[in-house]
Amino acid sequence: MDVDVDNEFDGELLNQFRTLGTTDRDVLIAEFQAVLGNTLNAESCAFFLDMNDWNLQNALCSYYDLEQPVAILPSMRVLDDITTGNGEAVAPNTTFVKAWRIKNCGSERWPPGCQLRHHSGDNMSTVERRMVPALGPGESADISVEMRSPAAPGNYHSIWRIFTPSGTLFGDALQWSIDVTEGGLLGITQQLARIDGGGISSDTSAIRTTNQQNRHQEMSTETGQQQQQQHFSHTFDNQHAATVPASVEEDTEMS
Repeated sequence: MDVDVDNEFDGELLNQFRTLGTTDRDVLIAEFQAVLGNTLNAESCAFFLDMNDWNLQNALCSYYDLEQPVAILPSMRVLDDITTGNGEAVAPNTTFVKAWRIKNCGSERWPPGCQLRHHSGDNMSTVERRMVPALGPGESADISVEMRSPAAPGNYHSIWRIFTPSGTLFGDALQWSIDVTEGGLLGITQQLARIDGGGISSDTSAIRTTNQQNRHQEMSTETGQQQQQQHFSHTFDNQHAATVPASVEEDTEMS
């Protein structure tokens, strides 16, 4: 019994290998269609086979390479350098925060898990990576990283990039430079800003999306409209009181 099963299995493998090596084009087309579940017509199968000298394996590889969906990378544009400009003076061994304002300028929401990472140049970051929010089309956000200036004076240049969860970079390069010198005041000014209440957060949860800004503007507009209505109502009452006939006032007093 086992011998019969083995013979049948060997026979099937032999037929498959014969099909791969056959020169009968009709058989190759039929096998091509069978592998794809008969989702491709004979003419299209013949096209891929002819392109690969009627080699079934190579033709299938060409088909899958062509039919694989092309991944569309997210789109990102840097709107502004928020905390430090290029060449700003920083004292040696000083902790400071570098922040950028970025925008999703594409038509698709970014996938969750995108990361901001050092790409090239001088790496002064105290963290390896920073997660980036999944911005929708047209939304913007502030992303920041805590840095520490080198001990040696000099000019330092750094380039940061945003990567997809699979490790593909996209969008503008986030690049900047600092001048490390004993007279640098950047660290002090940022500390004063924190004391004054306008601190700079190194946490990406402190983002400002376009939608949030729009809601704030709508609330401001509604408040302004309410104030205008109250002012108009108060003015109308005063004018109405001033135009009441004197005879009416006298009748009111007599009664």
